[in-house]
Order: sequence, then C-alpha cells, then structure tokens
Amino acid sequence: MASKTCQVCWSSPLPFLVPRVALQPISKRGIKSISPPKLNRFNNGQDLPLLGSTTAAAFERKKHSIPLRTGALGTKKGMTAMYDPESGRRNACTVVQMDRVQVVAHKTRQKNGYYAVQVGSGWKHPSNVTRPLLGHFAEHKVSPKRHLVEFKVRDENGLLGIGELIGPSWFQEGQYVDARANSRGMGFAGGMKRHGFAGQPKSHGTSLVHRAMGSAGQSQGGGSRVLPGKRMPGRMGGHQVTVQNVKVLKVDDEKGIVVLNGSIPGPDGCLVKLSDAIKKPWPNTDVSLESQASAQPLIATA
Repeated sequence: MASKTCQVCWSSPLPFLVPRVALQPISKRGIKSISPPKLNRFNNGQDLPLLGSTTAAAFERKKHSIPLRTGALGTKKGMTAMYDPESGRRNACTVVQMDRVQVVAHKTRQKNGYYAVQVGSGWKHPSNVTRPLLGHFAEHKVSPKRHLVEFKVRDENGLLGIGELIGPSWFQEGQYVDARANSRGMGFAGGMKRHGFAGQPKSHGTSLVHRAMGSAGQSQGGGSRVLPGKRMPGRMGGHQVTVQNVKVLKVDDEKGIVVLNGSIPGPDGCLVKLSDAIKKPWPNTDVSLESQASAQPLIATA
C-alpha cells in the first residue's frame, strides 16, 4: 500500500518544480471597485444597463471632473500689479514663466488604467540624471527634464504628441485655471498660528501659558486618550495647495510668461502646475497644438 502511494505522489511533479510562466510586469492603476460584481453567465448582453460597481461605471462618474486637455508647468517668478484699462483698478497679479514645457510620455487606459499626459519642464544635465530616467528620455527622444508631472485627461483625444512643446498660448486671456504648488514651509508652529486658536485669557491668573493650546481631550468620558485628528502644534506648510478659478490676465509667448490674477501658493521660484479650471466652462480651444506653428519640439541628440 505504501509503494502505491509513493508512485501516485511521484507521478505528478511537485509544485515548486513546475517552471513559472514569465510574465511582463505592467503597472496598471485606475479606479478599482470596492465590491466587484460576481460573474454570471446569464447576466451578459448588450441590452443590459451598465452596473454601478464596475470600473467603466466609475470612469463615467468621474468624467465631469477630469479635464479635456493636459495642463502645463511653470515657475513662479514673483508678484506685480496691472491696471484695468476700462475701470482703472489696480489688480495684484502673479507672473509664471514657462521653460521648455514638453510632452514626454503618455498613459493609456488599456495599459495603465487611465489616460494621462506626462509633461516635463526645464533642463537637467545628463550627468545628474539616473540611468533609468535617461533611458526613459532617450526612448521618447526628449532632452532630460528637471521636472516631470502627470496631468490626467478624459480620453485619448487629450493625448498630445510626444515631443510637442506647450507654450503660454496654451492658455487664453480671460480663461480660468487651477494653480497647484507646494506652500511655503514655516517650520514648527503653535496652535494659534497653525489653526487660529484664540489662546488663553490674557489676565486673571494666567501665567506663562497665554499661547498654549489648552486641553487635548477628556479624562474619563472620552476614553482617557487624545482623539485622532486633534489639531495640535506641529509642522506648518510645505504641502500642496490648490487655488481654483484663477483668471489669466495676460499671455506673452515672446517672454514665455503667463500673468495670473491675485496670488498663488508657494514661494518665488517654486514649481506651479496650471490646468483648466474644473468649476468653470472649458475654454473654446483646440486640444491639439496645431495652432502653435512657432513651437518646435526639442529632440535630444547624441
């Protein structure tokens, strides 16, 4: 009986001896469903409505908040003022300069799970770029960029050609954009500066704790602990901040600048991400860059 058992065991190869199938790893990101539908051979057909828990339905729900075209990168140069010729009103504005903004790569829904355009700006010496990134630039015939950012687009119509330059004329005067940048870091700050706490009383026995936070929680009723999310002193600033509905006052292709109304986050010299405003009507412009005949792509040469 033991011999028969051994013959049955050795008739099939052991699991760790079976060669693994070489699969090419592909990074795929997208909107994943929390409760995917169960497969049912009776629930298939072209006339059936789209299930709400599928990936395709999730993309349809997100469609209204995804821009039709890509954004652009710029460098905040500082603030100045402009006068309105009609009313004579003085308006504070921010100058953003665009430096060799170029399309580097694409992300497609079939391969990566979403549509996006990878945009680079500036220039970086090849000796300061890692070899994997140098290969990425060489594959797409683009010079090394100092900054790389992805901008999601709604569908394949928003994918620009690789190597195309994006100039200030990508935006129109009078349209609205959303500006994103890392806010100015202010280091460790107290509760009054960081969260706007009122502080302790200024008199009547208060001693040396005028700017203290105060109580951090209950003793017995709250579980004798500090509740999660409690606003306390800590590091302030240094995170991405978005200012929506910023009006474009002026566009200058010769100087490569875009003048925005008001202030935007970040110190002078920081990287600014500009994209069409989500809460405003989309600008009446072509998604392609055919109108920018003067912009020639930069191709890296060996």
